[in-house]
Amino acid sequence: MSVGNPFSDQELLILLHQDDTAAFKKIYQHYWYKLYIVAYKRLRSKEAAEEIVQNIFTKLWTNRKEIRITVLLEAYLYTAVRYGVIDHLEKEATRKNFTAFAYYHYRTADNSAEEYIDLRDLESHVKKAADQLPSKCQSVFLLSRQEYKTNREIAGLLGISEKTVENHMTNALRTIRAGLKKTGVLLLPYDTPIILAFCLMKTTYLSFMAMTWLS
Repeated sequence: MSVGNPFSDQELLILLHQDDTAAFKKIYQHYWYKLYIVAYKRLRSKEAAEEIVQNIFTKLWTNRKEIRITVLLEAYLYTAVRYGVIDHLEKEATRKNFTAFAYYHYRTADNSAEEYIDLRDLESHVKKAADQLPSKCQSVFLLSRQEYKTNREIAGLLGISEKTVENHMTNALRTIRAGLKKTGVLLLPYDTPIILAFCLMKTTYLSFMAMTWLS
């Protein structure tokens, strides 16, 4: 129990289960900055740290009925920050590694007139192909390629098995690749999975790569 707060963390959690917004506000006010500092020290990014902490409290409120905290609330929240930081770093590493690989691939390729790709046009074709996917398949695809969710995370969000997620992704990639070929977009002699992987990244990364490659 802290000074100025008549309730202990355990009592606040009980009230939180009862949809008490005042209890949630007290937890938020007491821990937000502490958690933010922990995340910021590891990431050195104000935006990333704020996003991680905000997600923690969003999930705490959203799942208030189901959540069962068997340790001290403080320990639970710090653990959540630690996992949030690890997840962020893993996703950043994936993005940076892919960007470096794609940059090298396109810088060293023979960019003759026949092999030229207008990346903005490519992005447009990918979006149109993705829009034609069945609803569940499209959801899996977007969560994976735009929000960088893992198969396990997607399975949990959609209430399906990881194997089903894999099947949806396989079908989505096959369908989109076929659609791109049908429109004549994929005509390069080195038309390999790297081309498809490249065009399925988020718009910001496509724009960055386009500016770098075409400069």
